Parts: sequence; structure tokens; C-alpha cells
Amino acid sequence: MRRILNTLLFSGLSVCLLGAGAVMAQVPGGGGQQPSQTPQQSPSGAPGGPGMGPGQMPGGNDTMTSKMDDKKFVKDAALGGMAEVELGKLAQQKGSSDAVKQFGQKMVDDHSKANEQLKQIASQESIKIPDSLDSKHKSRIDKMAKLSGPEFDKAYVKDQVKDHESDVREFQSEAQTGSNANVKEFATKTLPTLQEHLSIVKNLSKGEKESGSNKTGSDK
Repeated sequence: MRRILNTLLFSGLSVCLLGAGAVMAQVPGGGGQQPSQTPQQSPSGAPGGPGMGPGQMPGGNDTMTSKMDDKKFVKDAALGGMAEVELGKLAQQKGSSDAVKQFGQKMVDDHSKANEQLKQIASQESIKIPDSLDSKHKSRIDKMAKLSGPEFDKAYVKDQVKDHESDVREFQSEAQTGSNANVKEFATKTLPTLQEHLSIVKNLSKGEKESGSNKTGSDK
């Protein structure tokens, strides 16, 4: 009789253990396959949502385009334009090559015209622009005024390449993403002139480098 009871008890325990193993197989971490989880997407498009990068709007793949600050653009353009006129005058006075002198004259003529147009637009749009150069631009002009001859030519051409590359980028950005129609139109119309200036001064820079190379070769 005791042997029969022991046999029944052992069989019951075996059934219980098998049942528990089956349940554990369905629980995550219990040895079975875990159900796949779908990550939640942040409704605000914050980093961490699937497929959403910084600056992207939810529900689409387009990135937000940063708008140009029209007022800042006008002020920067006004300061830059005045500086170009002053530097152009220096080029006529201190430049040694006819090409640099002619380029300086072109800077005076073109930027004086653009400056007047910008003043009219600023007045129409109630944008206050500086009527004199700030310390940054004055320092740039003062540094150039201390040079003369070939030394001035080299420094002036290098400065103009760098400055016009920056100007072209700024005017392109305003023309494409500006909010004020009049300011955008000014940027669009002035851009080809700046691109022409950049092309000319790059050729001057190339000529300066070739001239320097020839001098080095003749000294050997």
C-alpha cells in the first residue's frame, strides 16, 4: 500500500514540474523566445523616436530649413559694403599693379551703388543700419593701410577672396530663405555682382601666385 502511495505522489510531482516548465517557457527571460517590442515614437519628433532626426517634423521626412535673419543680414551687408568701399580706395592708392588698382576702383563703384540701394530698402522696412564702421572692420582696414606696393597687393587680394566667398554664401542664403521680399530681392539682384567680383579676384590671386613662383625660379 505504501509503495502505491509513493508511486502516485511521484507521478503528481512530475506533472506539476512539467506544467511549471511550460509556463516559464512563455515568460520573458524564462528561456523561451521573447515577443518583439515596437519602440514608441515621440509625438514631438524628439531624438529617440524611430526614423526621426534632429530638426525633422513628425509625419514627414523633410528637414526644417533655417530662415535667414533679414535685419541682421541688412546690417552685416551695410557694414561689409562700407568696408569694401574703403578698402577699394586703399587699393587705388597703395596697390602696385594696375589690375589691383582697377579692381579697387570697381569695388568703390559697385559697392557704393549697392550701399545706396540697401539704404533705401532699410528705410522702407524700418531697419536701422550703422552709418559708420565698427571696430572689427576698422581694424581690418587699418591693418591693410599699413601696407603698400606688392605687399599690399598680396594681402588685399587674399582678403578679398576670403571676404567675397563669405559674401556670396550669405547673399545666397538670404535670396533662398529670407522672409522679407524687398531684402530677398536685393540679395538676389546683388549676388551676380558679388560672384563676378569673386571670379575676378580669384584670377588676381592666381596671377599673384604665378608671379611669386616665377620670381622664386629666377632667383635660383
